[in-house]
Amino acid sequence: MKYSIILLVCLIVQPVAAQETIDNEYKQTVIESIENQASNLTELSDEIWEHAEIAFKENQSSEALVAYAKAQGFRVTRGVGEIPTAFTAEFGSGEPVIGILGEFDALPGLSQKTVPNKEPLIEGEPGHGCGHNLFGVASLGAATSIKELIENGEFEGTIRFYGTPAEEKFFGKLWMIRAGLFDDVDVVMDWHPSDETEANVQSSLALVDFLVEYYGQAAHASGDPWNGRSASDALELYTDGINMYREHIKPTVRIHYHIQDAGKVVNVVPDYSKIWTRVRDTRREGMQEVWDQVEKIAEGAAMMADVDYKITLISGIHEVLPNRTGGAALQKNLEALGTIDYTEQEKEFAKQIQLATDSDTVGIDMQINPMKETAEHPMGGSTDVGDVSFVAPTIRLGVTTAPKGTPWHSWAVVATGGMSIGHKGMVYASKALAMTMVDLFENPDLINEVKAEFHERKGDYVYEGMVPPGPPPLDFEQ
Repeated sequence: MKYSIILLVCLIVQPVAAQETIDNEYKQTVIESIENQASNLTELSDEIWEHAEIAFKENQSSEALVAYAKAQGFRVTRGVGEIPTAFTAEFGSGEPVIGILGEFDALPGLSQKTVPNKEPLIEGEPGHGCGHNLFGVASLGAATSIKELIENGEFEGTIRFYGTPAEEKFFGKLWMIRAGLFDDVDVVMDWHPSDETEANVQSSLALVDFLVEYYGQAAHASGDPWNGRSASDALELYTDGINMYREHIKPTVRIHYHIQDAGKVVNVVPDYSKIWTRVRDTRREGMQEVWDQVEKIAEGAAMMADVDYKITLISGIHEVLPNRTGGAALQKNLEALGTIDYTEQEKEFAKQIQLATDSDTVGIDMQINPMKETAEHPMGGSTDVGDVSFVAPTIRLGVTTAPKGTPWHSWAVVATGGMSIGHKGMVYASKALAMTMVDLFENPDLINEVKAEFHERKGDYVYEGMVPPGPPPLDFEQ
């Protein structure tokens, strides 16, 4: 069910109130290209919104993006990184090679109609609670506008779109990096839906995901419990240990866990238990220290319960390596584009979302934020874009697609991502990304400056992805 009063094509095609004259003819050209694509991009984002497929299962969403890329004349390579839903779409040849990232996976259990109150479209089904239905589409639209310039002989080089699945759970970019897909790229563009618009020059949190499994001895819980060794006891001791450890970790650290199996019935001493654990910190080295200690806690719990145990690495990601040089170029393009123009109906929709989520009813953040100082220890979430940023310079953008203060990974983001507030942000992001890629193709010195900052920030650190050997966990229990 769509919130129909504001799905007007004219509002989608012209979402920006310009503040400056854009005197670069190539930037005007990519803006016109994206405006010409806008209705198709909106339809594509809505299609992916409706599919709402979770990590490694994004078959229809991936196919929709592939079909659009092929129709635009891109060379598409499917199944990259041993992931069926991962792909690259490329046009041109030679240098520079400019990449752009596109995510498209949804989150479990967040199905929602495009209405400003919690109302699932299909109860219990997934939904795009992080706006990834907008993410991949905006990036592909930007890539298409650059492809047209290469095709017309205006630019030389290669534009490469990366269709990157499973960002929400398994971090699909890790296997794409391992396959060498970023080895030859000069600069990578990235964006993410947000509740504000800014050149993103902040880092993120490094994290690691691992399973702890305990193996005991089953017995009758009343008849002969002395013959049992409880795997559930070990799991409880493990979580108690983690929760006591919280007092002694730095404020930047986060530890999460999800109990996946703690026994089946009450009258059996359980012989098996399983828990998913995630450790985060603002730097990989800080995360590593906590990870090591949490694994010791897992071992100690096994000893106390007299059971066996196994730890299995799922995957882990680095923090983002910011690039202020690229961010400054992007910032100029945001200021040239100006702010997104919202209707009174959209503003009211936003306030209704805020009322329903107990947020301040301030509406939509319409300003272009100035570029912030890069925080030494930022808080927030994690992304496998961090790993990309350690193998190639990465320029990042955030664009308003939801009301200010909207809880992320929630039904509210799903609602706005499927209607005109999200659509306008998507088209705006596509323009800002394309304009910045114009800067890169036109100005080799800018590419060199972006690379110089990348090498300075990375220093002598040798990147190594946190993935276990073998193929991605495509059949892992979701």
